[in-house]
Amino acid sequence: MNNSTTQKPAGSRYSTMSMVQVAIFGAIICIMAFTPFLGYIPLGFTRATIIHIPVIIASLLMGPKKGGALGFLFGLTSFINNTINPSATSFVFTPFYSLGEFSGGIGSVIICFIPRILVGIVPYFVYKLVLRLSSETTKNRGVSNIGLVLAGISGALVNTLLVMNLIYIFFGDAYIKASEKAVSLGYMVILSIIGINGVPEAIIAGILTLCIGKVLLKKNVRERLGF
Repeated sequence: MNNSTTQKPAGSRYSTMSMVQVAIFGAIICIMAFTPFLGYIPLGFTRATIIHIPVIIASLLMGPKKGGALGFLFGLTSFINNTINPSATSFVFTPFYSLGEFSGGIGSVIICFIPRILVGIVPYFVYKLVLRLSSETTKNRGVSNIGLVLAGISGALVNTLLVMNLIYIFFGDAYIKASEKAVSLGYMVILSIIGINGVPEAIIAGILTLCIGKVLLKKNVRERLGF
């Protein structure tokens, strides 16, 4: 009886702390998403984003389940933004927006949520794989610089590559026309956006994940923060 009564408060504290941690990251994502020019940066007919950064960090700190949940929140902010503050190509992210002959559908929901959920899952496993393949020194230290960089890059690329390729699969010519590009260019339009937006986003994600992760993933820091 005594053991059970002493264990319940510990479990309760752990659960409460876990919810607080998720809430903090969720608040960061929402602030970035709904602050103009902070999370979603308008670039004419499209938007660049850095909201995947807190999702990636959360994945490394709290695991793929909570990372995936925060990735879903990332997708939800994109869904809301493209519905209430649309750009010319917002129909690929929400079924509730149409631009003349172009309108969204179930493909818009898939594009908006699936890649963003994976942003909170893939970096965790990339980092764990690198850590497993690292030297004993790195394992003992518990932080892999290469792992952090690759985790950041992988998270950003999962977002960009999946979003842009799913757009091409579901909307193809409609997206290209709405982007005011020649339909004859076809997949070259997608590749150009991946190059212009995706590559810089991946580089920034790798650098920021390294800088932030080196601090937060240290054993003593994680213990103090309750991760």
